[in-house]
Amino acid sequence: MRPAFGRMLVLIAAALAVPATVAQTTIVSTQMRPVEEAELMRKQVLQALPGGAAFLPEDGNTLLTRMRAELGAARGQIDVVIALDGELAPIDQEGGLQDLTDLVQRLSATREFDPAALALGRMGGSQQRFVPLMTNTFQMVANKKALPYLPPGANLHALTYPQLLAWGRALQAATGERKLGFPAGPRGLWWRFFQASFYPSHTGGVVRSFRSPEAVAAWSELRELWQVVNPRSTSFAFMEEPLKTGEVWVAFDHTARMLPALTARPDDFVAFPAPAGAKGRGFMPVLVGLAIPRNAPDRAAAERVVDLLTQPATQARLLALFGFFPVVKTDLSSLPAGVRVAAAGMAATLNAPDGIASRLPVQLGRKNGEFNKIYVDAFTRIVLRNEDIARVLREESRWLDELLQEARVPCWAPDASSGSQPCRVQ
Repeated sequence: MRPAFGRMLVLIAAALAVPATVAQTTIVSTQMRPVEEAELMRKQVLQALPGGAAFLPEDGNTLLTRMRAELGAARGQIDVVIALDGELAPIDQEGGLQDLTDLVQRLSATREFDPAALALGRMGGSQQRFVPLMTNTFQMVANKKALPYLPPGANLHALTYPQLLAWGRALQAATGERKLGFPAGPRGLWWRFFQASFYPSHTGGVVRSFRSPEAVAAWSELRELWQVVNPRSTSFAFMEEPLKTGEVWVAFDHTARMLPALTARPDDFVAFPAPAGAKGRGFMPVLVGLAIPRNAPDRAAAERVVDLLTQPATQARLLALFGFFPVVKTDLSSLPAGVRVAAAGMAATLNAPDGIASRLPVQLGRKNGEFNKIYVDAFTRIVLRNEDIARVLREESRWLDELLQEARVPCWAPDASSGSQPCRVQ
């Protein structure tokens, strides 16, 4: 009896001496969702976290539904949410995000956040509702072979749409080919050209001014511009390959979708903002943030994630891996030259003195695809099929109004506020 009792005491003591294991930190993310990117996050970014991390990709259209279910539980399962600012906004409006003001104050002692990004993380209030993680935008890239054909007096970083047309004509005359290209294929982000650049630059809005006289004139100009656009643009998804092969010398696309070309041949390309129209230079800042749900199971673990991902070294790694740019002051000198080319173009885009920022329409949720399709359909009918511009915009605006009324979504930048009322075409 006594030896057995002694052995039991030894076993109990041994069990108590084993250090407690650190639980995995659970991260839900609408970014880095492709299988390859998610694996890079797990193996090359998050592996330093104690206990490791469960990195769970989530579709942006279903994030709010998932978080509502999560927040309805007494104790949540999600420590950190990584999502676009517009995806986090409705969660915050329902009281679903913790105040991170104290965390940002502590982190700011060891890193320098971009003030504008931090301000967006306050979502119009005084409390820090999310910590900025990374940013990106759409811009243009040109092969340096195209630069001698810029119209006289044109400044690459202050280009206008009429100058882009003149440039395209000069390139066609010199090469016998249409060297201007856009991602207008089925898998391209073609609708973002209209929402980020075309409509804001020419009309000052995206929804309210959809069928305005300024929009009619702008579409007429786009028809003219399309005559010098590479005819295979309607099949292009990523502009990386046409730039690398030389089929296109001047292109518009998301930075990350052109970055491989810049990385492969950094000495051959220059990046710069999209052109300006009568209203200014439209651009679409894409801001990704880190948020902690109201009922997160482990605030300390969540803070370790935010700390790790906002360290300058990690910020540089995120840029190298995914093409998203730092929101913390970071030394990029050790990164590939092509990344630095993209960074310079992005800085010029985000800081353009005549810039008009256009927000992503993420608040539309599942109707986002229908919203995007209206702009692509208008392009197809007006530019490719040569239908009457005013009639097309009138007809498509009815679909746009119906969609926004059903979604009950107020206007967003750059359109003027509609208060609590759904946005409408004027």
